[in-house]
Amino acid sequence: MIRSVSKSLGPIREKVEAGERLSAAEAESLWDESIDLHELGQLANLVRERKNGNRGYYNINTHLNPTNICIYRCTFCAFRADLREDRGYVMSDEQILARGREAVESGSTEMHIVGGLHHQKPYEWYRDIIAQLHEHCPSLHLKAWTPVEINWFCHLTKRSIRDILEELKDVGLGSLPGGGAEIFHPEVRDKICEHKADTDEWFRIHRTAHELGLRSNATMLYGHIENAYHRTDHLLRLRELQDETGGFQTFIPLAFHPENTRLAEIGKPTAMMSLRTMAVSRLVLDNFDHIKAYWIMLGIGTAQASLAYGADDLDGTVRHELIYHDAGATTPEILSVEHIERLIREAGREPIERDTLYRRVERQDGQWKTGEQIVTAG
Repeated sequence: MIRSVSKSLGPIREKVEAGERLSAAEAESLWDESIDLHELGQLANLVRERKNGNRGYYNINTHLNPTNICIYRCTFCAFRADLREDRGYVMSDEQILARGREAVESGSTEMHIVGGLHHQKPYEWYRDIIAQLHEHCPSLHLKAWTPVEINWFCHLTKRSIRDILEELKDVGLGSLPGGGAEIFHPEVRDKICEHKADTDEWFRIHRTAHELGLRSNATMLYGHIENAYHRTDHLLRLRELQDETGGFQTFIPLAFHPENTRLAEIGKPTAMMSLRTMAVSRLVLDNFDHIKAYWIMLGIGTAQASLAYGADDLDGTVRHELIYHDAGATTPEILSVEHIERLIREAGREPIERDTLYRRVERQDGQWKTGEQIVTAG
């Protein structure tokens, strides 16, 4: 019987231990399955603990997807609907504000807002979602609108990125989520989302947000038609912009869910691939402080294991998530704080509740605070 021989990390280990940056070739080599996954995880964990100690972060958050009606038809998306489809919906102002009040009453510190691009809704409709929530629920940090949406707003209004972002910030926008990145390389992007904001636009929007003092996240959708070269290219482009601006807070690898999409024949990425993706991301993105294991897409067990493979954050309670559940995610739609903290402790980490900007949240007698801000829930 022939036994497979694992490749040694050798010089890569030496560079990581010395705090030196990996080259493009070294980064791409880490996807080779002949490199022992557990050894790779140990090396990623070294970086993770160097940056974040034994902390395992989470937050109390809720999602808002104001509409699923979308002008784009991305092949990987199961969430979108056409205008006349029975499953299409548009939330009213009353429903949106009710969701905000529910978030405040549940103790949420953040609302994550993304959705479809409804071609019959003006830019002002999207802007006013932020304005109304900020007015009526001022304690919520509003993390809203990916570059795909910002690009659409610029198209609708014929205004600049900076102008749109400045206005949204003025009415209450707190930060940008990392969605819409998918895979940056055109060999893949042109096949899975050819009509929406391209890679250059995605980077222009995040760069502008960072210049305006808005922090943002970044994502990568993996496990579909991309390969190791495309994933490496994606990570290196993010690392380059972070060198320039320092405005990214967190990187979130997103496992592709094929069910109900036009790529349904592709199987889901394995847990092994997800752990390798987490570890490689942690090693390549040496200038990102945080790597998130998004339990909605990974599954709870893989997300928990990721805390030993480079991840330091499990995301949060995630009330009312629709986009990935429509694509076949079988995870719960919400986890309790007790459940999240238990998962983190079982992984040997110290659970730390944080707000969107990674400030520690302290709670007592129905109130929560970060620094000097004190908020009463309910």
